[in-house]
Amino acid sequence: MSNRNFELQFSVRDYELDTQGVVNNSVYQNYLEHARHEFLKSVGINFNKLHENGTDAVVHKIELVYKKPLMGDDRFVVRTHAEKSGNVRFVFYQNIYRIPDDELILKGVVTAVFMENGRPIRPPKEVVSALQ
Repeated sequence: MSNRNFELQFSVRDYELDTQGVVNNSVYQNYLEHARHEFLKSVGINFNKLHENGTDAVVHKIELVYKKPLMGDDRFVVRTHAEKSGNVRFVFYQNIYRIPDDELILKGVVTAVFMENGRPIRPPKEVVSALQ
């Protein structure tokens, strides 16, 4: 289990709202992906360099539970941590909380696998050590 926790703050932008004036459901995946990439950078993992070296981290499964909506001009934080799962997977636990009341907005679980030439592989050693 990883003891690394990461937080990234955002603000809702007007163009992310749907007809009802709340953040469109698909936008939350963008928030989570950006937070995952920034999390990886913060522990020294360069997503692009992994690819250049022939290894790709790809999303295998996403589970999202929407608790409350975000609205225009809301500020929020994505809290992320990762855990190794089995031989080839990492699971990213990502929750979104509204600022300043810390209200839970979304619970996300994103499972990623590492691939080389289209086949699952064990995560590179530098990834495992960076996330432990």
